[in-house]
Amino acid sequence: MSSIAATAGAIPQPRASTREWIAVLAGMIGAFMAILNIQITNASLLDIEGGIGTGVDNGAWISTSYLIGEIVVIPLTAYFSSVFSFRRYILVNSILFPLFSIACAFAHDLGTMIVLRGLQGFAGGVLIPMAFTMVLTKLPKPQQPLGLAIFALSVTFAPAIGPTIGGYLTENYGWQTIFFINAIPSAIMAVALALTLDKQPMQLHLLRQGDWAGIFTMAIGLSALQTVLEEGNKEDWFSSPFIVKLSILAFVFLAAFIWIELTVKKPLVKLSLLTQRNFGIGVAVNVLVGVALFGTVYILPQYLGQVQRYNAEQIGMVLAWTGLPQLLLIPLVPMMMKRFDARYIGFLGISIFAISCFMNVTLSADTAGDQFWIPNIVRAIGQALVLTPITAITTAGIAATDAAAASGLTNMLRNLGGAVGTATLGTVLTKREQFHSNIIGQSVTLGRDEVRDRLAQTTAYFMQHGISDPALAGQKAVVALGQIVRRQALILGFADTFAVIGVVLAIAAVALLLTQKPRAGAGAGAH
Repeated sequence: MSSIAATAGAIPQPRASTREWIAVLAGMIGAFMAILNIQITNASLLDIEGGIGTGVDNGAWISTSYLIGEIVVIPLTAYFSSVFSFRRYILVNSILFPLFSIACAFAHDLGTMIVLRGLQGFAGGVLIPMAFTMVLTKLPKPQQPLGLAIFALSVTFAPAIGPTIGGYLTENYGWQTIFFINAIPSAIMAVALALTLDKQPMQLHLLRQGDWAGIFTMAIGLSALQTVLEEGNKEDWFSSPFIVKLSILAFVFLAAFIWIELTVKKPLVKLSLLTQRNFGIGVAVNVLVGVALFGTVYILPQYLGQVQRYNAEQIGMVLAWTGLPQLLLIPLVPMMMKRFDARYIGFLGISIFAISCFMNVTLSADTAGDQFWIPNIVRAIGQALVLTPITAITTAGIAATDAAAASGLTNMLRNLGGAVGTATLGTVLTKREQFHSNIIGQSVTLGRDEVRDRLAQTTAYFMQHGISDPALAGQKAVVALGQIVRRQALILGFADTFAVIGVVLAIAAVALLLTQKPRAGAGAGAH
């Protein structure tokens, strides 16, 4: 009996072939580039706005249009890859993605840029869930943690390094160059996928069976929602008729979409997967982590640009320290998962990520790039430990046949979480800045000796530097004092925003502990 057991124990574990690994790694290039391009314009928006002749208020659409295209197409990917074949669909989009990207460099007005960025997002969004699906379907269960770690590197490292690359290229070679960097990696990806993926016949008859009502309602609903999130803060939310109408449109179409998906025979998005404990909680944690991932990469450049007047390259260099350590740490996570419960690794990672945000709540006028070095290193350590275990927990118990559907749902909701988070944090920043401005303003009155002394000193300074009219010098002193108050209020607003991100992560950490320990051999790789 013991000899039989020994023989059984000696059975070699299944391993993916070199060909399968090349396909998976090529897919990761696509996921990395697609996620990188969400954030690559963030540090360069002012330069792009100047280049295409649009106002500061409209520049955010350059990022938003890409995100809309990506969020809409991600849940469509499983269906279209069945219709046109996995190989054909990913190859076409790996070619379209760099073509639309290069076209963005030649845009001369905002309308053209928005359309081209939307199309780029529509092609790039396909590459994210398909890379995820390849990990779950091409790699055997023992090797999936390594594949998930590589995917995690794409999802967390790409947003962190995006502004760094974008800022460097913009400052040294012009903003157009950020749209050319997709060309060579995409070409390598397309060639590798063409050589390693098996040819499959198209199943065009599935077009007749498509959940077209679901596709239509989802596309309209998500596009309207994303527009509300982007424009809401600028338009003062529901005081704007435009935002009210769009919100109603988003609510009606998304409600119709959910009802259709729960009642139709072959749903576009398999919402029933959310009833599985680990998948449902895991997706919720993914959404909260998405808020923090996208939120920190949105808030920190805003702080450095608005408060410290950093240029694109300087902002990118500060953010680089959130990304670079992850290159060293994420490959170690699969080894940790063999020895420790994935839930506790994920909990530790999210907690460290939260601590890094709470480290930024003591912002002052002296807090610049150097002061972010330690919090950014801490954040990198936390982020490195987050996504691989969360993904392993979320996909445990998902059948191989549902891998593509689970991939689409997970990635769409994480990106949507990022969009919701960015909009919410923008509003928090605005409201808290107003709050602190009112509080500080009540203390800065002419009834206080130190205020009168400060105004007298500043007036004297202006008169010594070329302004002979005492009244004009006095007015400039008042304006200068007002700018100091506004800057301090803005700094405190940013500090509060980091605190909000920290609280969101604390909730995510606790929620992760509510999942069940993944069973050995369970998951998308199990048949």
